[in-house]
Amino acid sequence: MTNDLLETVEDGVATLTMNRPDRLNAMSSAMLKAMLEALPRLAEDPDVGAVVLTGAGRGFCAGGDVKAMAEGTEFAETSLEGKAQSLRSTMEISRWLHEMPKPTIAMVRGAAAGAGLSLALACDMRVASDNTKFTTAFARVGYSGDFGGSYFLTQLVGTAKARELYYTADRLTADEALALGMVNRVCPDEQLEAETLALAHRIAKGPRIALRYMKRNMNAAESGALRDSLDLEAWHHTRCGMTEDHKEAAQAFVEKREPVFKGR
Repeated sequence: MTNDLLETVEDGVATLTMNRPDRLNAMSSAMLKAMLEALPRLAEDPDVGAVVLTGAGRGFCAGGDVKAMAEGTEFAETSLEGKAQSLRSTMEISRWLHEMPKPTIAMVRGAAAGAGLSLALACDMRVASDNTKFTTAFARVGYSGDFGGSYFLTQLVGTAKARELYYTADRLTADEALALGMVNRVCPDEQLEAETLALAHRIAKGPRIALRYMKRNMNAAESGALRDSLDLEAWHHTRCGMTEDHKEAAQAFVEKREPVFKGR
């Protein structure tokens, strides 16, 4: 166990809080290890319908620990191969956020920089405080970027704008990020937690099997051909039609009431 990552589950919503507020939640090995343990477990937890990722204090995540970079202690390994393999293994966090069979939401305030921005972009949705500042940041520290940021940012804003944001490391306000499609919602800082959790709870109460297949469809659409997407949609749609949730929703529609989904 580590205090660098806090975990709570309430009413079907799991919240993971990066907890190094004195370092703007810059990544630590303990934090990354805890996330690698938590995400696969939450993906299989039948009591969890949505996952929220956030940071403690006044920032979301400043990315890598620049102090550790300056001290040369960022990696325990010394060889190029060892360092690359160590980094790649921790970058599975982004894949889990993006591919786990449950919706993921980044609740972002303050700094979302470097790999911290990458983690936010890996989530299905992002709700930002009006005080958030987004930056790829990598160019400022002589790095090329990690945790999938180049992939996710290209998907969200297009290749030309993504390249500009990587090459210049410009800082974006929350409203600028909203205009670019990087975030889904912007709200006053004091309302951030309430609005994000309301969204997460609404999703967690939804038809979880259908949501799982929706996420598969969306992920496949990012790089697949139309023909492949049509095939997947046909199979997934038919599968959802065989669930208790679909039958309940159809009955609720006829009875003019809200459906009660059970994830079956």
